[in-house]
Amino acid sequence: VQLVESGGGLVQAGGSLRLSCAGHGFTFDDYAIGWFRQAPGKGREAVSCISSRQSTGFYADSVKDRFTISSDNAKNTVYLQMNSLKPEDTAVYYCAFRRSPCIVVVAAYYSWGQGTQVTVSS
Repeated sequence: VQLVESGGGLVQAGGSLRLSCAGHGFTFDDYAIGWFRQAPGKGREAVSCISSRQSTGFYADSVKDRFTISSDNAKNTVYLQMNSLKPEDTAVYYCAFRRSPCIVVVAAYYSWGQGTQVTVSS
């Protein structure tokens, strides 16, 4: 399983970014893709998750109503649309794979992308 993130960058507070996670080496009929982030000096935290067998995704309280996760199974890609970005959203964002269902535990995921940096300036 290989995951490749893209879409990070520098944006002003209030702006938007869309992250992509392209998956290779697995079929999209049984998956859970989680987005996690890690800010300098902090642990890795779950941001959002989507799976093939759940009708609704997971969102951390800190990103609810601002971030939206979606998938394009034909492209084996999961997206994280991030709106109304805040400086505290600054982190390296990772996507990770496991079989369904979504679980909000870092250790439950066994394939990780290389990460993409998101920096939000005030």
